[in-house]
Amino acid sequence: MRNTIRGVLTAIVTPFDTEGALNLSGLKRQLERQLSAGNGIFCGGTNGEFFVLNEEEKIAVTRTCVEAVAGRAPVVAHIGEISTRETIRLGKQIAMLGVDAVSVITPYFVPLKQAELVAHYTAIADALDVPVFLYNIPARTGNTIEPATVRTLAGHPNIIGIKDSAGSYESLRGFLNAVSDIDGFDVLNGPDSLIHQCFVDGCSACISGLANVAPAAINAIWSRFNAGDIEGSRLAQESVTQLRTDLYNVAFSPAAVKKALQIMGEEVGESRYAVAFNDKQLAEIRRIVTTSLN
Repeated sequence: MRNTIRGVLTAIVTPFDTEGALNLSGLKRQLERQLSAGNGIFCGGTNGEFFVLNEEEKIAVTRTCVEAVAGRAPVVAHIGEISTRETIRLGKQIAMLGVDAVSVITPYFVPLKQAELVAHYTAIADALDVPVFLYNIPARTGNTIEPATVRTLAGHPNIIGIKDSAGSYESLRGFLNAVSDIDGFDVLNGPDSLIHQCFVDGCSACISGLANVAPAAINAIWSRFNAGDIEGSRLAQESVTQLRTDLYNVAFSPAAVKKALQIMGEEVGESRYAVAFNDKQLAEIRRIVTTSLN
């Protein structure tokens, strides 16, 4: 039976120490911040910088999340690798850690046809005994999962939903329409600007990178909506959208999110990929943190 994951899952950052190594004690602190706000956990995704983590580190991050959360909220781990074979290999190791589900981006670098994506995801879902979410993020992978393909894959008993991070309402709406009559197949929203609308339209959950910076503000969009306060949810979304616009105008996530967390006094370290902030950018992030979060 498919179990729906509802509400907010934070695309948790992966903290590093001053030498650039994993800071698992720092990760535990970030997990507690999110749990106290009522949020679940999505680890090893874009904001978790999976693309600069090795396999051992991905496993360590996921193990830490599962053990620290200890059943208090859902934990979903991203396992997408460039090949079907490597995704299955990592997925089997991650599944043994006790996650509630895994999420899989499309393969990247090489353009794929929709039939090839069906074969890729079917092989993964066949091989794993943990529920699988598809993950559509074409700007980063170069491959788009089409709504008709999602409908086909929704017929697999171990594929339970899709996370859409294409960035547009049209994309999100397309997936919702494609699976509207399929019970137990969930659509999860990625863009922080669409959280309120995603719940209005029928998404079960959102996966938010900005929740690292503003866990309570993001959760308010969901909790107010879930309580029937639709207008309150919409107003909460307005403030979040402004914060997102301001912060991502300086730099994109996860670097901007991590820098904001540092300014807030959180020990998350620098992003591993090549990002250098100048004095003007640092001053602007400091202004955003001071005015938007206090």
